[in-house]
Amino acid sequence: MDITVVGAHGRIAKLLHPILIEQGHSVRGIIRKEEQAETLDEMGVEPQITDIEKETDISDSVGDADAVIFAAGAGPGSGKERKYSVDRDGAIKLMRACQANGINRYIMISAMGLDEPRGNEVFQVYQKAKAEADEALINSGLNYTIIKPGRLTDEEGTGNIKVGDLESGEIPREDVAAVIAASLENEPTYRKSFDLLSGDQSIADALSNLG
Repeated sequence: MDITVVGAHGRIAKLLHPILIEQGHSVRGIIRKEEQAETLDEMGVEPQITDIEKETDISDSVGDADAVIFAAGAGPGSGKERKYSVDRDGAIKLMRACQANGINRYIMISAMGLDEPRGNEVFQVYQKAKAEADEALINSGLNYTIIKPGRLTDEEGTGNIKVGDLESGEIPREDVAAVIAASLENEPTYRKSFDLLSGDQSIADALSNLG
């Protein structure tokens, strides 16, 4: 498949690219900063420099892909405005690009617990922005998968997870990347939104139980 990843220099995305390439996919990575292009080149990813906050139409940058993955985020140090302009509006711009370019498959990294506001004001805005992006994707008509991990860690992935409607917990970024890759052409994940934590099932078994 030809896959376009938005937020291609993020920590999950950089763990995801090698998996996708090993599976035989071609990957285009949308990034905001020119200095990030060399890293993607070295990984075998085609860099596409596009600021999804500033551009109204990103369909040319997305290109003629078979699937897209939204892995972008404003980041923990950003203010309220960027939670909307990146986490919500960037995701919606990618939906519009899919509709314009005839791309049906859309995978999005979201977050757990968005229906229970918590934390400081900025974090609550982040939750609201992510929830609105999720709702927009569900109503977009696209073949979506919304993956909602718990607290992310940099520990080595175990390959064992649990999915569904879960309570709080954590999961290594490496396992999130593996779940994204495993979901691409996995019918039980189609038009599904699910929480994701470390668990005791293999990724293949856990995702098959979504069907």
